[in-house]
Amino acid sequence: MEKKNFYLEIKHICKQTGARYGILHTPHGDVETPMFMPVGTLASVKFLSPEEIKEIGSGVILSNTYHCWLRPGEDVVAAAGGLQKFMNYDGPMLTDSGGFQVFSLADNRKIKEEGVYFKNHINGDPLFLSPEKSIEIQNKLGADIIMSFDECPPYPATYDYMKASVERTLRWAERGKAAHKNPDTQALFGIVQGGEYEDLRRMSAEALTKMDFPGYSIGGTSVGESKETMYKMIDYSVKYLPEDKPRYLMGVGSYDAILEGILRGVDMFDCVLPTRIARHGTVMSSEGRINIKKKQYEYDFGPLDKECDCYTCKNFTRAYLRHLHRCDEGLGKRLLSIHNLRFLIHITEQAREAIKEDRYGDFKDEFFKKYGLNSVDSRGF
Repeated sequence: MEKKNFYLEIKHICKQTGARYGILHTPHGDVETPMFMPVGTLASVKFLSPEEIKEIGSGVILSNTYHCWLRPGEDVVAAAGGLQKFMNYDGPMLTDSGGFQVFSLADNRKIKEEGVYFKNHINGDPLFLSPEKSIEIQNKLGADIIMSFDECPPYPATYDYMKASVERTLRWAERGKAAHKNPDTQALFGIVQGGEYEDLRRMSAEALTKMDFPGYSIGGTSVGESKETMYKMIDYSVKYLPEDKPRYLMGVGSYDAILEGILRGVDMFDCVLPTRIARHGTVMSSEGRINIKKKQYEYDFGPLDKECDCYTCKNFTRAYLRHLHRCDEGLGKRLLSIHNLRFLIHITEQAREAIKEDRYGDFKDEFFKKYGLNSVDSRGF
């Protein structure tokens, strides 16, 4: 991978904490880190247009390999010119590998050495996803950043199960790297697994580092473990990864976990959480968690969040947003999705400034105090 196409430029290390501020250079533009990435599972961030995604300050959007494989199909996306052309988004994109579906669709799959046999969750047809097939699909989808195919193991898992899973995932990583056809335009990340076991995390991270990927993901978190366990998983992974490559914590979107991840040297985060809870009327705000459907907001004509600069908060009242959600209007889901995404992105913007000013530890402590959180709080949204 030539440096000019994809690399992380570390601009500043916080003297107080060691947290990192950088610029991630990609073929579709440069983005600041640490950052939060909205999830567009089916080449669409639910209810948001590309213009709205840019307006909230998003850099990278994530899309889902497994789901785009089934609908519309990787060949359709390739014929359109890749994901960015297909969905009219000119910023950087990332695709996962299908490895999370090995976890989330556990009732409909069988793991073998050659790959994973699925039952199509839409029509029941048999499917087979191998490391080579995952990379082939992602090459056709054309995202700037793509993921190695892995197993995202369940939690808890026995040591023996996890060891066998990690060893197989490492073999899959080698196979996927060998199958990668576009290394000059698509950065392939290795995914560190190992559950809660430090020696397995170390084994995974060191083996992947020897394979020399352009970046590394930390997988197997946010699958039912406590926050305390999650933070140990991050620590057990980060310390064995190279300093000069991006680190991506997969599937984490609560604001306390994002801030703890940044403290530990993570650069990238994604999660469906902010948009999923928005569609059910739940708001992340400077006042804590809000359920907009509650009767107390019926005559509340103030903004959703007085401290937020998003389109929703500048233009609509809590009373109106309550009305939209009680009537199941799509606009309500859209407006709360805009706000929740902007809320998390703004947190990472503030974190970047704090890192540059060598006060990230103070910033995190003040934030946690404001929200009544602690480092192992499990209600950080």
